[in-house]
Amino acid sequence: MAWELDPVAASRAREVGDTSFEKEAWLSATLLEWGSCGRLVYVDDNPAGFAMYAPPAFVPRSVAFPTSPVSADAVLLMSLMIEPKYREIGLARMLIQAAAKDLTRRNVRALEAFALNVDADPVQEGDRGDCLLPADMLLAVGFKTVRPHHRFPRLRLELKNAVSWREDVEAALERILGTVRAPALSSSAHDSNW
Repeated sequence: MAWELDPVAASRAREVGDTSFEKEAWLSATLLEWGSCGRLVYVDDNPAGFAMYAPPAFVPRSVAFPTSPVSADAVLLMSLMIEPKYREIGLARMLIQAAAKDLTRRNVRALEAFALNVDADPVQEGDRGDCLLPADMLLAVGFKTVRPHHRFPRLRLELKNAVSWREDVEAALERILGTVRAPALSSSAHDSNW
């Protein structure tokens, strides 16, 4: 519940033990009002990672950062996680590319994220840093710093730049997963009157 609820509501949900219910409620409301808010990646039918994103209006916790607010033309990358055994093979970049492609179709100009400078002070229990992506990882996949901060910089990825990764990402995905082909349609499928 790092992003979906304001700090007071998140604390109450943890006390009551309803964090999974609150997460599900947030996801349902976001899907109904805005549409898809994430991407999953699988390797050999195994879930390998995910990315979640939404407009700042759907992310109450986003105003709690010293580098707020998220730009009006951007969507917030809330989280991105890759299972440890699948790290270092480019899946984070592929997830960002998939998010960029989705958001470009929806006329969003940029993806922004509150990052954590891992060289800053260690994360304390209850510190907002425990839900953030490392700044150096985001910078490595094309994000640029738009609002510097010693601990929580805000980074931005212009989607027109991200979409140009497509060929590189598709080639990497093909090397990892092999070529994906749609099954051939039978002749009866071609003859049906849909």
